[in-house]
Amino acid sequence: MFEKFLQTLMDAIAVGSLYALIALGYTMVYGILKFINFAHSDVFVLGAWISFSGAIATGWGAPGSHAVVARWVWGGLFLLTAAFVVATVVEFALKRARGEGSFHIRQTRYAGELALMTAWGWAAMALLQASRQANSAMGLKVVSGFLILLCAMLTCGLVGFTLERVAYRPLRGAPRLNVLITAIGVSLFLQNAGQLDHMFGTRPTRMPSLLPDHVLTEIGGAAARIGPDGSEIAPSRQGVQVRLVDVIGAGTAVVLMICLDWLVFRTKMGRAMRAVSFNEKTAALMGIPVDRVISFTFVLGAMLAAAAGFLYSMKYPGLNQSAAPVWVLLGLKAFVAAVVGGIGNVRGAMLGGMLIGLIEFFGAAYLSTDFRDVYVFGLLILVLLVRPSGLLGSTVAEKV
Repeated sequence: MFEKFLQTLMDAIAVGSLYALIALGYTMVYGILKFINFAHSDVFVLGAWISFSGAIATGWGAPGSHAVVARWVWGGLFLLTAAFVVATVVEFALKRARGEGSFHIRQTRYAGELALMTAWGWAAMALLQASRQANSAMGLKVVSGFLILLCAMLTCGLVGFTLERVAYRPLRGAPRLNVLITAIGVSLFLQNAGQLDHMFGTRPTRMPSLLPDHVLTEIGGAAARIGPDGSEIAPSRQGVQVRLVDVIGAGTAVVLMICLDWLVFRTKMGRAMRAVSFNEKTAALMGIPVDRVISFTFVLGAMLAAAAGFLYSMKYPGLNQSAAPVWVLLGLKAFVAAVVGGIGNVRGAMLGGMLIGLIEFFGAAYLSTDFRDVYVFGLLILVLLVRPSGLLGSTVAEKV
């Protein structure tokens, strides 16, 4: 019984930490813009598939599965670079024509954003090439896996920035229903675009192992009892195996959550994020660049979702197509975690993710595996009935 309890606890913490990473993206966007970004779970899926594509491109797949980066990726990067050069020249010419002073790319409207996107794209490709060198020259699986993780985070961060800039920023002053419908449309776009043949396709596949998967230690268990004649009297009882891949996955998720907590509550950007979430107009009057803070929030949430996708593919290497129901259910559970913890509260999202993992796995282990999803959504209903604002959420009073 102790071995079963310990194994269930380990699995619950490992998966709950991934729920928490995804839930952080939901809760940060809601805390600032007060709307649910339903496309966030699809960024998580994108992170898992980008990790798979990066592993195959760097030669970590099965023999003969080595592939090159698609031509349209290189073409997109070159077009992005050309657009940055053109925008820089045009804005420089306009500024000189107006007789203004010195020219700084960071102070321009389009050239600065294109410069950031271009740098992100080429940095992701540089990480992919470095991962290939780590594989071919040294065979360092852990180093290559870490570089692929960074590549997936940068790529999904670029996607998050693009979605915010193209789909959500033009609707900043629109009714929330319009933004909600747009988020659903973006989610459907990402799901169906991922099924194209030149993207990820529709066939399920298996993620190559990029983390060492060996047993660190074994807790509990009992050796077989041997009789005087050498025969086995009682069979051996296997204990709980603590595997390195689970320790690295859960540890990485916890470290990322601690770093996020430090960023939000201990840095200047974190103070700006909290100010914008409190009152966007007042924050703008105090000199806070609201657009930059909102874009940073989307990027940060997308990067955390990409990290969760990478770690999930390490623990459960079977990857389904991007529109598979299993991905939708994972996104819903992460959203439930954000609501249970208190949507808009960063620490609440962490608590909610862990709690959802514990409820799901302990319910499946000790009650019934057929109702593991019922336990999760039943907890959601219970929390909404008892404390509608969530466990760590606060009720906001509105004047009428």
